[in-house]
Amino acid sequence: MGKGKSKGPLAESFLQLPGHSSTIQVIDTHTHLASTFETYYSKYRMDSKYHTVFDFIKGMYAGKHIEAVIDVWCEAPVRKLWKEFADSALREEDRKSKWGGLEYWFVMGVHPHEAKLYNDEVEADILEAMEHPRCVGWGEMGLDYHYDNSPRNIQQAVFSRQLKHAVRLNKPLTIHTREADVDTERILKELVPKEHPIHIHCFTDSPDFGQRLLDYFPNLCIGITGVVTFATNLDTPALIRRMSPPSVSPLRILLETDAPYMVPANIYTSLQDLPNSNDLKGRRLPLSHSAMIPWTADFVAGIVNEHWEGDENKVDSDWVLKVARDNARKVYSV
Repeated sequence: MGKGKSKGPLAESFLQLPGHSSTIQVIDTHTHLASTFETYYSKYRMDSKYHTVFDFIKGMYAGKHIEAVIDVWCEAPVRKLWKEFADSALREEDRKSKWGGLEYWFVMGVHPHEAKLYNDEVEADILEAMEHPRCVGWGEMGLDYHYDNSPRNIQQAVFSRQLKHAVRLNKPLTIHTREADVDTERILKELVPKEHPIHIHCFTDSPDFGQRLLDYFPNLCIGITGVVTFATNLDTPALIRRMSPPSVSPLRILLETDAPYMVPANIYTSLQDLPNSNDLKGRRLPLSHSAMIPWTADFVAGIVNEHWEGDENKVDSDWVLKVARDNARKVYSV
């Protein structure tokens, strides 16, 4: 007999998530809403509960204390869908009716994977988006030497070109860097004023590199996704330890999902209490979304608390969520 047929994705009900103990308002500083919804719909199709991105947001985030998201558009050519999303969030009444009260913001740039596709037309589209009232930054942009989907010299040239525009426009920077520590640090220090707000998205590189950036740029924050919970990731927790305990130095982090990627590994313990939890055995959720951020905060709190022997100084996920929310407001002015 051959192998059994695939069971398909986990039941959609698992994505609704159980209630989390925290009631702190969450700002997801890096999510890809269009691709998150598209991933969701491709997994569940006509059996899906939600058939538009607006229904998905209102249904999936209801009661989950999601205050705001920063949506990331980083393709080349630029997807024209960005304007539909952004325009639908211009009026408060539309944010209530279409987004369920969520504050929708966005950033735009070209990812290093697609740097080879960057041209004057793409740049003109990004510059147009920079003028939109819901645009709060330029990115994600940067260098990725892990995959090298674009030649490194082109990545560097396109990164530099985007940085110059963003600095000129005084737009916060959303930076993607992977296994490119030397060139990322060099280019940032050459082109970006020290006081400029910077978000190093989904940090997984060496703690020494992260610390050098934190030391040089006082308004730089480190983006923490669910990848911090992965057993194979030692570098991100190590950098968080360097920023702890909180009484010595501020925890300069932002919480993000990079949805639809990076489901926090510790979320599966909470899912065990849901009906049909036996279906979870050996299986994983097909996507992440903003309501998963409190579980990332749980894990970060655990790292911070490694410094404390007693309970009197220990922090919880509420503390982490508040710190990250305050940092998000400083970096992106949301």
